[in-house]
Amino acid sequence: MKIGTFSFLILNLSFLIISTSCAAQPLGKKLQFTHQDTLRGTITPERAWWNVLRYDIQVTPDYGSKTIQAQNRITIQVLKPENKLQLDLQEPMIIDSIFLFKDLVSTERLNLTFVREGNAWFVTMPNLAANSKPILEVNYHGKPREAVRPPWDGGWIWTKDKMGRPWMSVACQGLGASVWYPCKDHQSDEPDNGASLSITVPDTLVAVGNGRLQSKTPHNNGTTTYTWAVKNPINNYNIIPYIGKYVTWHENFAGEKGNLDCDYWVLDYDLDKAKKQFTQADKMLKCFEYWFGPYPFYEDGYKLVEAPHLGMEHQSAVAYGNKFENGYLGRDLSGTGWGLKWDFIIVHESGHEWFANSITSNDIADMWVHEGFTNYSETLFTTCEYGVEAGNEYLIGTRAGIRNDIPIIGPYGVNQEGSGDMYPKSGNMLHTIRQIINNDSAFRNILRGLNKTYYHKTVTSKEVEAYISREAKIDFSKVFDQYLRTTQIPVLEYAIKGKDLKFRFTDCVKGFGMPVKVTIGKDEKWIRANEDWTIISGANTGNFTVDKNFYINTKKVNW
Repeated sequence: MKIGTFSFLILNLSFLIISTSCAAQPLGKKLQFTHQDTLRGTITPERAWWNVLRYDIQVTPDYGSKTIQAQNRITIQVLKPENKLQLDLQEPMIIDSIFLFKDLVSTERLNLTFVREGNAWFVTMPNLAANSKPILEVNYHGKPREAVRPPWDGGWIWTKDKMGRPWMSVACQGLGASVWYPCKDHQSDEPDNGASLSITVPDTLVAVGNGRLQSKTPHNNGTTTYTWAVKNPINNYNIIPYIGKYVTWHENFAGEKGNLDCDYWVLDYDLDKAKKQFTQADKMLKCFEYWFGPYPFYEDGYKLVEAPHLGMEHQSAVAYGNKFENGYLGRDLSGTGWGLKWDFIIVHESGHEWFANSITSNDIADMWVHEGFTNYSETLFTTCEYGVEAGNEYLIGTRAGIRNDIPIIGPYGVNQEGSGDMYPKSGNMLHTIRQIINNDSAFRNILRGLNKTYYHKTVTSKEVEAYISREAKIDFSKVFDQYLRTTQIPVLEYAIKGKDLKFRFTDCVKGFGMPVKVTIGKDEKWIRANEDWTIISGANTGNFTVDKNFYINTKKVNW
């Protein structure tokens, strides 16, 4: 592959943009952390004693003033009785009142007192029995932080479509759902019983949310309320309203679990372009169900929703803003040409339904679990459509965007992820692991097994790493440490003397070693390299090359 200087600069700029799509929102890679960061990123004592069962959100946005008036009814489960509860709602939003209902059918409400500490609100609770399921009704209002460059910075989006009509939504991954609604804003606790979102808008507009439309209720004041709901657990940052002049159409996808409802919502003037471009969704679903297993949210359906930003993996309502073009806004992030044959946002953001939405990292520090596997979904889709070599070329092309600036895994407990390399570098790590397994049937079973074992669950990186090693029957622990926890790319040093070859790994973690496919002379073979020199005698050493599918560096040295 050859890339001109100008193209190379554009390619790296493209990667900088995509690889910071998550990084820009969580406080901009802070070097020092505050008590507020700990309150947000840690399961504090005030968070640990209760579990979220359900969110029922009602919101009325006012486009003119860029404010919202809203309520969230939070159903919780008491794990052990405590008298103080932490809710998260970011400045400058204001909580007006919090009432407690003892259970779902109770009409009696208790007015609770609360105090604010920055973005955290501490609520004084009455004595509650363990395993009880009370409801907190939180009434609030304010002018939520506005997103200036969504989705790279988060907040509420107030814009207009091409015809000058209001177009609103939210993008808040990393920054957090508490930018616009009160919640336990930590990835480890999703509402077990799903969520509903009721959006009241002028009756000239349409409101779309996650899951299925439950009701459309017109009012006598020129507004209409659309209520949407999901049955499955859902990440806080995935609960999103879309408000605009939407039209829709429906299709069925014949999937592994039967017919999957697929609904597409776009602005009225984009209908024809969207119907043509969104035919790719069927191909994507076929490919990902083959590699990952059934789509994880059949009960809630699959949607693509045109958004006033590039895109985001909002569960069962994937945000789409790629201008109905192939590539990434018309560019190929791999520089190989393969990335221009399919729509990056349809493929990448939908891949997150499996990795991010069904399998979710407990801590944002482990976001490679979301982005690495989903980055690799692009390679798998290319493989599904154009063959193994095309997929390999695409994957290898993405290495141009790897920066090796800081480790991929970030600091825990402060709502901070690691390097944007969680996209291409993690994808290349997974591709290397696939080569070492050397059996695509086994590799596919691991991907499907992850989605079965951790279906609708939150996980740690260590759990995912251990699962892959266990199922592959290969200890990949040092491989994960090397690529996820350092910025070093292992160097395979080799030297040739006559017909003898010696080799070893340098720039690696202690104990690192792995098999590598190489060509020695005209012979393709596997070698096992570690930190110590290994010598092969009598080799036909006229030529020595490493299979390009392994993400390592090579260096010829003197004997």
